[in-house]
Amino acid sequence: MQTVLITGANRSIGLETAKQLSEKGLFVYLGSRNLEKGEEVVKELHEKGFQNIRAIEIDVTHPESISKAKKMIENEQGKLDILINNAGILGVNPQTAADTSVKDIHDVFDTNFFGVINVTQAFLPLLKKSESPRISNITSGLGSLTLHSDPNWKYYHVKSAAYGPSKSALNAYTIVLAYELKDLPFKVNVIDPGYTATDFNAHSNPGSVESAASFIIKHTLTDENGSTGQYFSNDIEDEIGISPW
Repeated sequence: MQTVLITGANRSIGLETAKQLSEKGLFVYLGSRNLEKGEEVVKELHEKGFQNIRAIEIDVTHPESISKAKKMIENEQGKLDILINNAGILGVNPQTAADTSVKDIHDVFDTNFFGVINVTQAFLPLLKKSESPRISNITSGLGSLTLHSDPNWKYYHVKSAAYGPSKSALNAYTIVLAYELKDLPFKVNVIDPGYTATDFNAHSNPGSVESAASFIIKHTLTDENGSTGQYFSNDIEDEIGISPW
């Protein structure tokens, strides 16, 4: 049985991804900053028949929390097959470049960018023990500099001084990481689940969590010929679904 860790998985897209992966027979560590909340969610899932899911406390901004989670998975599994860096925050609104404080921008980067690096570097030793390790960093279409520069893009006017740039930075980090791991069986990609109705945006957007999770899984559970160092987006309306950087 393959094992997967999903950060920020106690609600919305992360939770749906956990459910769908569980249905596919993977053992899922459902990451949550608050263990009690995570365990409440898992209890409900168990009652619905999802047995191969376990809550794990992990705060991506706290190294001690990450280290504790790593030791737990190492002791129980000895390895990790898949890491889905899903935890993220939007930050304050509005986010104008002229007025958003450095502190507010730093807070967003601390979770969306540095948090991913914290978790990835901690779990790389366990991932290297897998025969087919996968790292999926959950990004956003708002991280595409190319699309942000196109006045014809449907989200051209959705600009943010913290959230979007944090995802652009995440994209850049992923390119470097994928390159460094290219001679190993890793597949490392950024995946944009699309403009999805979640708690993140008061359920104001058109996409469903089911579609978002399915898209993440499609580009995570790939074979040895799968892409690495790529930017997939559920908002790109073609069969390939590759977004410009």
